[in-house]
Amino acid sequence: MKKWRLIVFAVPLLFYSLYTVAATLFIRTTSIGIRKKVRNGNGIVLTFDDGPNPLYTPKLLDLLAHHTIKAVFFVVGEHAENNPEIIQRMHEEGHSIGIHHYKHVSNWRLTPEQTRQQISRTAEVIKRITGSEPVFYRPPWGRFNLAAPIVSRRYETIMWSYILGDWKVRTCKETLAEKLRAIPADGSIVVLHDDGSNPEADDKAPAHMLSVLESYIQETTENGIRFLSPDELMMSGQGQSHVH
Repeated sequence: MKKWRLIVFAVPLLFYSLYTVAATLFIRTTSIGIRKKVRNGNGIVLTFDDGPNPLYTPKLLDLLAHHTIKAVFFVVGEHAENNPEIIQRMHEEGHSIGIHHYKHVSNWRLTPEQTRQQISRTAEVIKRITGSEPVFYRPPWGRFNLAAPIVSRRYETIMWSYILGDWKVRTCKETLAEKLRAIPADGSIVVLHDDGSNPEADDKAPAHMLSVLESYIQETTENGIRFLSPDELMMSGQGQSHVH
């Protein structure tokens, strides 16, 4: 009897592990179906997750506009729906607006159908506001399940070369500037966060991130380093295998 109880407990746990953790490890280790950098890129791609935020995202857009930098924003669908004017501004100013689920929920908590709904609902919000279909997808926390590569296949899945922990105020104050300066301009894709309302994040972290980012952009451009555009990111994947 004890043996059967163990089997009944172990089989669902094994399936869940294969569906979530193992799938994520396999995809991120092999880079099958995802992009972590721009091949042969001469510069850096700035990407921002979790917004739009009504306080911080407009300030970020002001900063990017001042330096004529185009970025990729992976937006949370419900945040986009609540702030359509910010999404419209992103679009009008030449940024790319990618999918980051309708709610900031991990693929590890979603069935295949729920995964599809999170992606498609966010795509519908973006298209309704901007009139354009999104082309990029990034799962929250960079977590996949076995269904995610299938239901997101119409989009380019963009991960990152560097994730810097800027969702914490302490990291922004103590190490973010140093981490940014260490990023090579070889097609690196950098992820930062313009909203701090999600689980494990600090509400005020984006304010500190923006301060550090402003200094970093100024220093980087003075050194002649380019920030690559979403178009350059998109073109780098055309005609290539998704195995990177």
